[in-house]
Amino acid sequence: MPPSLKLMAYGLQLLNHTTMKAILITYNQAYYDEIAKILNDNGVKGFTEWNEIKGHGSETGEPHYGTHAWPTLNNAIISIVPDEAVDGILNQLHEKDLKTPDLGLRAFSWNIEKMV
Repeated sequence: MPPSLKLMAYGLQLLNHTTMKAILITYNQAYYDEIAKILNDNGVKGFTEWNEIKGHGSETGEPHYGTHAWPTLNNAIISIVPDEAVDGILNQLHEKDLKTPDLGLRAFSWNIEKMV
């Protein structure tokens, strides 16, 4: 099957799921491998990643600005997953956050109404 037809078939397969969710994960960039493992362990194959993003937690976290005073930076990953995958991913991320609070981990999920 030509690559374009494979992509179309994959897209149709995704659209046939009853409910899809987006998961956005922000975290200290040093923990990429651990976050990627959680996604992989839950069957997530596709995602988009933003590297070296800046931010400051709303509670007790230190700034991540990439400066001399605040040298750490964050990454972010977004993935569109079937609804039934969300709880497993978020539960594992929450466990990781409890064990390593310096991770600065935040994860959000919302409904995807349409996609191509």
